[in-house]
Amino acid sequence: MEKTEGKIRYGLIGIGAQGGSYARFLTNAPAPFPGMVCAPCPDNCALGALCDIDPEKEKMCKEQYPDVPFFKDWKDMIASGTVDAIITTVPHYLHHEISIYAMEHGMNVLCEKPAGVRSKDVQKMIACAKAHPEVSFGIMFNQRTNKLYQKIKEIVASGELGEIRRSQWMINSWWRPDSYYQQSAWRATWGGEGGGVLVNQAPHQLDLWQWICGIPVKVFSKNINGCHRNIGVENDVTMLVEFANGATGTFTTCTHDAIGTDRLEIDLDGGKIVVDNSKTAHVYHYIDKEGNPCTEDYLNEHMNMMEVAMLTSGNGAGSKLYTEETFENNDGWGFQHTTVMQNFAAHILTGSPLLAPGEDGINGVNLANSSQLSAWTGREVSNPCDPEEYAAELNKLIEAEGKFPVRE
Repeated sequence: MEKTEGKIRYGLIGIGAQGGSYARFLTNAPAPFPGMVCAPCPDNCALGALCDIDPEKEKMCKEQYPDVPFFKDWKDMIASGTVDAIITTVPHYLHHEISIYAMEHGMNVLCEKPAGVRSKDVQKMIACAKAHPEVSFGIMFNQRTNKLYQKIKEIVASGELGEIRRSQWMINSWWRPDSYYQQSAWRATWGGEGGGVLVNQAPHQLDLWQWICGIPVKVFSKNINGCHRNIGVENDVTMLVEFANGATGTFTTCTHDAIGTDRLEIDLDGGKIVVDNSKTAHVYHYIDKEGNPCTEDYLNEHMNMMEVAMLTSGNGAGSKLYTEETFENNDGWGFQHTTVMQNFAAHILTGSPLLAPGEDGINGVNLANSSQLSAWTGREVSNPCDPEEYAAELNKLIEAEGKFPVRE
C-alpha cells in the first residue's frame, strides 16, 4: 500500500474487540448496530495494516479489508514500510514490549490504555521514548477529548474556585457478567491481564481524576478479588487517598453493579463541581448576601444559625448561597477515539501538542499499583509505591494462579 500524502497510516496490532473497532473507524465501515452513528475517519489518518496471530482473525480481516496488508508477526509489520504508526490493542503485558521495540526501530507508537501493568515497565517505555525523540509516543486516553472534562480541568487549574479540599469518584458503571470474563483465557488473570477493574475498565477515570485534581501522595485501599464473580482478580475497589495539599479523596469502582453510578464530585474553597455519567456537569460558585463571589470560609464566618435554618428548610436561600452553571457533552460512539488518532497524527505531521503524551500513562499505573499493594499488605502506601515490592507481590499471585509464568 502506497503512502498517502498528509495521512498517517496506522497499523493495528491485535484485532479483538478494540482493534476491530479501530479498523472500522479508520475505514468508515458501517456501525455494528442499527441506528448507531459512527465517528468519521479523520482526514489525516488511514488504516495501513492489520496484525493478529489468530487464523480466524486473519480470515475475517482479509474478507472485510481485502486491500489492507495483513501480518501474523508485529515485527514484520513494523519493518514492512506499510505503516507510520502502530496502535497496540493487545494484552497489557505486551504493551511495553511492543512499544519499546517499535520506538527502537523508528516507529511512532500510540499505546492503548493502560500503558502497562507494572510501573517499572512503563518507566522503561518513557526512557526509550526520551532516547528516541525522532518518534512520537502517545497513549489512548480518549476521554481527555471529552469537552466537559477539558472545561472542568480549565476551571480547576484557573484557581477561580480556589484550592481543592476533597474529591470523590464513584465509577460503578462497569457491569460485567461472568461470560465477559470467559471470552479469553488471559482475561481477568494476574498473569495474563495483570489484574481486573483497575487495569481494564477504570484506567480512564484514574487518569482523568489525576489530570484534573492532581496526583495523590498516599493511598489506602480495600480491594476484593472475585466479588460476586467467578474470577481471581479485583473487581471491587474502595480507595482512600491524600493529596499533597492535605486534601482527601476517594475512588470507588466495581463490575458487579448492574444499575451503576458514575459521579465525580470536587469540593473547593469557592464552590463545587459535580459530574454525572460523564455527560452533565454542574459548577457551583459560592456567593455572599450581596451576590458577590466568596468562599466557604467566608460563609462559615458570617452566616448565623437562623440563616442556616432558612437554607436547610428551603425558605428561599439556595440562590443566596451559590450560583450554578450547567454544561453537557454528547460525544457519539468512537468520536473520542478518532479524536486521539487525529491529534496523534497531527503531532507527527506538524508537531502540534499531544493531548495524551505517552509519559502521562505512568500516573494511572502508579495509582493502580499503589492501590493493589495497599490492599495486598493491608497498609497505607506512598504513591508511587515501591515498584519492586509491587512486582514481587504480583508475582506471588501469578505463581499461585499457575496459568502463566512469573515475570522479571
